[in-house]
Amino acid sequence: MSVACGAECVLVLGCARWLWKRCTYIGADDSATWPPATAVEFEPVPRVCRIILAIYEPDLRNPKLAIPANGYRLNPDWVIKRVTYEETEGHAPPYIIYVDHDHREIVMAVRGLNLAKESDYKLLLDNKLGMQRFDGGYVHHGLLKSAVWLLNRESETLKKLWVENGEEYGMVFAGHSLGSGVVSLLSILVVNHREQLGGIGKEKIRCYALAPARCMSLNLAVKYAHVIHSIVLQDDFLPRTATPLEDIFKSIFCLPCLLFLVCLRDTFIPEDRKLRDPRRLYAPGRMYHIVERKFCRCGRYPPEVRTAIPVDGRFEHIVLSCNSTSDHGIIWIEREAEKALQLMKDQDSSKTMTVPPTLQKFERLKTIEKEHKDALERAVSLNVPHAVDTVEKEPSEDNEGEAASGSSGDKEAASSSESKPSGGKLNWEEVVEKLLENEKGDKHIEEDTNVQH
Repeated sequence: MSVACGAECVLVLGCARWLWKRCTYIGADDSATWPPATAVEFEPVPRVCRIILAIYEPDLRNPKLAIPANGYRLNPDWVIKRVTYEETEGHAPPYIIYVDHDHREIVMAVRGLNLAKESDYKLLLDNKLGMQRFDGGYVHHGLLKSAVWLLNRESETLKKLWVENGEEYGMVFAGHSLGSGVVSLLSILVVNHREQLGGIGKEKIRCYALAPARCMSLNLAVKYAHVIHSIVLQDDFLPRTATPLEDIFKSIFCLPCLLFLVCLRDTFIPEDRKLRDPRRLYAPGRMYHIVERKFCRCGRYPPEVRTAIPVDGRFEHIVLSCNSTSDHGIIWIEREAEKALQLMKDQDSSKTMTVPPTLQKFERLKTIEKEHKDALERAVSLNVPHAVDTVEKEPSEDNEGEAASGSSGDKEAASSSESKPSGGKLNWEEVVEKLLENEKGDKHIEEDTNVQH
């Protein structure tokens, strides 16, 4: 009896400890050790939020959504194209192409999930865990197909805009929720085939994934952290949920129940087991975490932004919070990002300037490069699948003349030159097909090697 009572006490204490840890875990804990972001690197975020919100506006000259006094305002005359659901025919969410002459940027922005549109669910359902092997890792199949469709339709437009406006212009891809996954994978294709968009430099390409979907394996998420920037507001559920997207949105009407069950399940999965799973998908790139709430305190506080390229502990814990779904909204992200940016600017202006701003910017760029290199090395030390190839080939990507990179860089370059039809227009589907064939060949070689050993 005493042994049984002791076992029951241990079980009760264990359950109580787990319940306490889960209930006291808040979104701010994910980034507690991260350094703060700077105003210079975070400055584009509120702006791209406004461009995404413009997709929802019926009339850009008379916007229905309130714009803060110091908020960014689109110039309707600079809008090149607005594409609706009828025009995409279910292949992609609606999007906008906009040339921001003030900031010298060519922007393609893609909206998030529309709960009333069956086509958006079809994109999410077009996937199976480990179904799509790509660039030495795994990606979401449906989102990749949508990215390829967008490039087939708009790559010539983007190339023309960049050539017409000059080399000093950058190219920005931005998306929210479902759209964040599409633009993240689209950015990988563009970075590896820059010559097809007029030879734009890699440093000119940026991607902003707001409330990002988990769409790529960990080695790819770390590898492209210098291009893709993910913005997460406090407790947002989507970047933290490793459950396949199709299962999440099948359960959209009982989402809190699903999140609780996922939280319970993931608690008992060891961290090293998660890292060793090459098919497990993650939120992409460098992370920017907007923190505005604290433990046992009501209401929102002045937001702060923390940034890092995490490898282990990369938003792996579900937060049991009543704000986990509201923090996913693009309107809240835009509002809090604008507040955070203004606070950072105020803090910078209040400091005594002892170093020239250009030198500060140069030092920050050096720090970001070092963080990326450290994250790649950390991935290797944790035995993340395919991370060794990523680290070995990453330095070669710094050469501006290289057209392709990653685990099949030379093969991708050859495939991009072979895939132009007689009309001279690139067929991105053929580029991806050739890449997937190369990936399959590499996989068979890898399996044969393992069998021999």
